[in-house]
This record gives sequence, C-alpha cells and structure tokens, in this order.
Amino acid sequence: MQALWMLLGAAFFATMGVCVKFGSEHFNSAELVFYRGMVGLVFLAIIAKQQKVSLRTQYPLMHLWRSAIGVSSLSAWFYAIAHLPLATAMTLNYMSSVWIAAFIVGGSLVNWSPQDSRSPWSQGPLALSVLAGFAGVVMMLRPTVEQNQIFAGLIGLMSGFVAAFAYMQVMALGRLGEPETRTVFYFAIGTTVAGLIGMGFAGVSEWDWQHAVWLLPVGIFASLGQLCMTRAYSQGATLVVANLQYSGIVFAALYSLLLFGDDIPLIGWAGMALIVVSGMSATLLRARAAPNAPAEEH
Repeated sequence: MQALWMLLGAAFFATMGVCVKFGSEHFNSAELVFYRGMVGLVFLAIIAKQQKVSLRTQYPLMHLWRSAIGVSSLSAWFYAIAHLPLATAMTLNYMSSVWIAAFIVGGSLVNWSPQDSRSPWSQGPLALSVLAGFAGVVMMLRPTVEQNQIFAGLIGLMSGFVAAFAYMQVMALGRLGEPETRTVFYFAIGTTVAGLIGMGFAGVSEWDWQHAVWLLPVGIFASLGQLCMTRAYSQGATLVVANLQYSGIVFAALYSLLLFGDDIPLIGWAGMALIVVSGMSATLLRARAAPNAPAEEH
C-alpha cells in the first residue's frame, strides 16, 4: 500500500503540472502560486483538525525560512513549466535529490581530517551519482531546449537546487518534533502570502471563468499529492517508496507526449533516464545519513 500511495502522489503532482501548464497561458506565475497556496491552506487546516494536530509552533523563524526558500523553488518551477516541455521541467525539479547528495559529498570533504577513520573517498559512489545527474542535465537540455528557452532551463535547474535547501529545512524541523502537517500548513501560508505580494508586482490577469477553471485543480492536485506522499511515508521511509517518487517524471513524460505533443529527441530521453537513475542511486546512498527522511514536496 505504501508503494501505491507514492505512485498515486506522483501522478497527482504530474497532473498539477498539467494544470499549471494550461493555466500559465492565461495567468502569471504569482497567481498560480497564490491559488496553489490558498487551496492547500484550506485542505491542510481541515486535515490538521481531523488529526487533532495543533498548528501552534515554537519555531516560527524556522518555518518562515522554510517557507521563503520553498516558495522560491515553487515559483521557479512554475516558471519552468510555463516555458519548457512539461517532462523537462518536471525532471529538473526532481534534481533536488541529486543536489542534496552533492551537499552531503561537499560537507564530507570540507569536514574531513587526517584523524578521521573514514577515507575521503568513502563518498565516491555518491559523488559519481551526482556527476551522472549533471551529465543527464546536459544531455537533456542541449537537444530539447531552444535557444530562447535556455533561461527557463536554468530557472528550472535552480528550482531543484533551492528545493534541496527547503527539504533539508523540513528534515531539521522533523528532528525538532514538528509534525509534517504543521510544516506543510505553514508552507501553504507562505505560498499564499508570497503569491499575493507577487501579484502586487506582476499584476492580476483578466478573469475568465473558462480559463480560471485551471486554477482550483492546481491547489487540489498539489494537496492530494502531498497527502498521498505523506501517507506513503507514514509507516517508515522505505527505499522502495522513496524511489517511486521518480514515477512522477514518467507520468509527466506521458502527459508531454499525449497532451502537448512535445518533441524530445532520443538523447533527451536518455538524459532524463540518467537523471532518474542518478537520483534513485543518490537516494539509496544518502539513506545511511538520513534513514527516516520525510517525504519530498513538489
């Protein structure tokens, strides 16, 4: 059942990407972020009440920082979805696992001393998975991204980079005993507020109910995806469940082909596959450092 919940969650996140893709034709990224946060806020408030989880926290500044970096990643991802093939934007965001592995490798090398019992090469396999992930990015972006999409590709890559920082903050809050429902609730507040602020600068698009139909599902599918992933992790973060999150890339690739007719060359698909394999390898290897990590958010 854990595996099925994770597959369902990955499908929901990919479907959210479809709604963002269609909605971005009529609404700016700030508006999409706002509605994603507002709907999630209502969902999580109801769930917290059902689970009898108090929303009062002793760590407001940590939640503020987690929300700030999380919103930055989400905004960058929505921008990438609007300007890139859906499968490409989804894959770049899922690079967060590879970035986390890179942080672990970098931290191990920086903190290593000759007195340590472990060799500085002990993180070699993890380093190789990181290198493979970045090789996949090069393979995927060069043939699949037009010259006028290079900037969007870099923004998509940065969304995964910033998501890695947000995930590490979620892990820190978890070690302090903060329930994940509370953490995601405060992230929804931050998303809603950031969306409002962004709308103040980017403006508000002309309202049309025929186009606005895509706004509500953005928040609904994101909330359902997060709930399914949390449910999948509720009985322990098994490696199988953790790696099944990459099925979201498969769902996004199917949507890209069936709904948007995206033309991705063979080397692009090979790069995407390499990123998936490197991300799964990084997840397996980093499990020794964080055996009970919480679910990642997308």
